[in-house]
Amino acid sequence: MSTALREAGPRTPVRAPALAPARLRYALVVAGLVLALAAAALAALALGSVRVPPGQVLDALTGRAADPSPYRTIVLDVRLPRVLLGAVVGAGLAVVGAVLQALVRNRLADPFLLGISSGASAGAVLVLVAGGGVGLVGGVTTTLALPAGAFAGALLSLVLVYGLARRGGTLTSTRLVLAGVAVSYILSALATLLLVVAGRPEQFQEAMYWSLGGLGSARWDTLALPAVALAVGVAALLTLARPLDLLLVGEEGATVLGLDTARFRAAVFVLASLVTAVMVAASGAVGFVGLMAPHAARLAVGAPHRRLLPVAALGGALALVLADLAARTLAAPQDIPVGILTALTGGPFFLWLMRRRPEGAPL
Repeated sequence: MSTALREAGPRTPVRAPALAPARLRYALVVAGLVLALAAAALAALALGSVRVPPGQVLDALTGRAADPSPYRTIVLDVRLPRVLLGAVVGAGLAVVGAVLQALVRNRLADPFLLGISSGASAGAVLVLVAGGGVGLVGGVTTTLALPAGAFAGALLSLVLVYGLARRGGTLTSTRLVLAGVAVSYILSALATLLLVVAGRPEQFQEAMYWSLGGLGSARWDTLALPAVALAVGVAALLTLARPLDLLLVGEEGATVLGLDTARFRAAVFVLASLVTAVMVAASGAVGFVGLMAPHAARLAVGAPHRRLLPVAALGGALALVLADLAARTLAAPQDIPVGILTALTGGPFFLWLMRRRPEGAPL
């Protein structure tokens, strides 16, 4: 058949690739998560040691509640900052978990397992103990020194884990996870030792509760820094979505495609440490949210990070808001540290991931 006939003959309609269904699926997932997060937030505002009728919750949120009103105070001054902090921290930990899993190419990676959360916790405890000794109390400690100490601890732990896991110029997933677990235990023990040696029982009890993870200290003036860290961190990581995708094809493939993997990893590790440190300084060490949420998001929208990161953030926010609601209501009026509940759900999830890995595959 001549070229002219081929050009003049009937053309088979070209089907658009399966992009539209993928976009529709992505939009449905995002919309479903937003609605679920809104419903969870309303439930968290209404339920607790004191139940607030849904109508009173809506009146408080829309400014129609009488002022002063006990329901208005409970909703706006007590529970709303806590719900917002839970959403911000959950989103931040989930995004960091998704990025770490890409950086180390290990589906078991998250800020808690790699020792970043424990390092941030130890740094914050050191500031807390030292600050009590030199008079750094009140706003200075909580707003500036505590996140700075947490960041230094997180970065130090990450350098330790990375250095211990790297041998002969190579880095394996097994060594990385084992080094992360070991450093995490060491730094957790160091934080506890600092509290015991400090000899201030009231501070010890407060810091122990904080080191187990909790949102009970949430206030309006503590929300700004985590919210800014989340917004800046997610925006920066979204611009790095393509290099993160390149890492999924492997070290050599990413290098061939023009990525300086060593420099890129170092820069993103620092950014992940900064976001984790701010979240840990605000909520304590909350584990496994950064492990579970990225996996659920990956199952829903796939591995490309431009889609994965927003969905992981919404999933992490939803998970931590629900976990904190359970922490406040399961043994009300007793407030269970939320880190205990995330560990009780995340531990079995970790074991399930371990059992699913192929025989002989690295951790």
